[in-house]
Amino acid sequence: MAMKKKAVTGMRDILPEEMEVRNYVLSVIRDTYRSYGFSAIETPHVEHLENLLSKQGGENEKLIFKILKRGEKLDLSGPTTEEAVSDCGLRYDLTLPLSRYYACHQSELPSPFKALQIGSVFRADRPQRGRFRQFTQCDIDILGEASWIAETDLILATSRALLNIGFKDFTIRINDRKLLKATADKAGFTEDQYEQIFITLDKMDKIGEDGVREELGSAFGMDKTDVYLSLLKEDPKALIEETGSALNEIIAAVENAKSPEFKIVYDPTLVRGMGYYTGPIFEISMDEYGGSVGGGGRYDEMIGRFTGQDTPACGFSIGFERIIMLLMERGFRVPGEHRKCAFLIDKKMPKERMTEIWAEAEKMRRDGITVDIAQMKKNRKFQKEQLEKNGYTEIRDFYSDSLQH
Repeated sequence: MAMKKKAVTGMRDILPEEMEVRNYVLSVIRDTYRSYGFSAIETPHVEHLENLLSKQGGENEKLIFKILKRGEKLDLSGPTTEEAVSDCGLRYDLTLPLSRYYACHQSELPSPFKALQIGSVFRADRPQRGRFRQFTQCDIDILGEASWIAETDLILATSRALLNIGFKDFTIRINDRKLLKATADKAGFTEDQYEQIFITLDKMDKIGEDGVREELGSAFGMDKTDVYLSLLKEDPKALIEETGSALNEIIAAVENAKSPEFKIVYDPTLVRGMGYYTGPIFEISMDEYGGSVGGGGRYDEMIGRFTGQDTPACGFSIGFERIIMLLMERGFRVPGEHRKCAFLIDKKMPKERMTEIWAEAEKMRRDGITVDIAQMKKNRKFQKEQLEKNGYTEIRDFYSDSLQH
């Protein structure tokens, strides 16, 4: 009896054509980040639940894939609540594992430490365009640098990676959590109301200003809501000075150093969903996607949850799956691809000739050419089309009858 062809919903099988693009993009990202002084590290896919449920991950803590205890630790004779039967879970991002990693290895690492981390993360989310339950994140973080040097370096490195891949005309939007809180305070909201306010404000690009006004008004009253939305439109200069925000320095430094192919703009409605951000926050917007394709910010209090002492920290993550989706929709092909040749062999080929063909293929491979040897199918037209789709620009047919004459 044949097995059912059933894949896990929201998790993808990746075909060779896309895999080639993914590998190329990953190599560009790695090379770019290394040129900015970032060092590659790796953390486990699995973390202790007490770390994952530290109230630092915002809504993502509701999307954790939890893992059953094993062996003697698993006791099904007593209560079978999630807390009783699970003690680990799959990581939902790379930031929290990095914080735990730094807390464990701080004495072995330079200061500041510039980390490059690429890997799979998992969220029990509702799958949709550009959003999956298993996906790759590409993160760079600077730990131990309290000044705006960190934000500037992260923004320039991430934008350079996107430019090197081939993206242009994108926008980096920037705000500061300090400004968000100060604005809410001036409007008369209390600190315990901030989270709900920011969750609603974060929907601005989806439901518009009228939708945000309606939602906040029904929760907190229209008077406070109108004051708040009015304050968001004011020049932030006074608030920046009052809060000590480094937004002006970051924007000026990026503007002075960046190439003209992208913009950086202040966006007073930018929130970022994670609860651990403490200062400047930023996102990458692309019109062709209609949303964010990357984001990050400063999270100076997360490492202190592990060590008892706060450590300056700032990071930026590229939405890898989303940029791959955009490239595939464009029909992107890997540039400067080396020569790929396919040998199609007649199944009646004499053994002596076969050995000659294998020797010829090995010589070509030593010269840096990719050579695939395959038996000729009845439907050669379809076979060739599939090879061409996978980048084989040269296809050679070897017929046994013509070779015997």
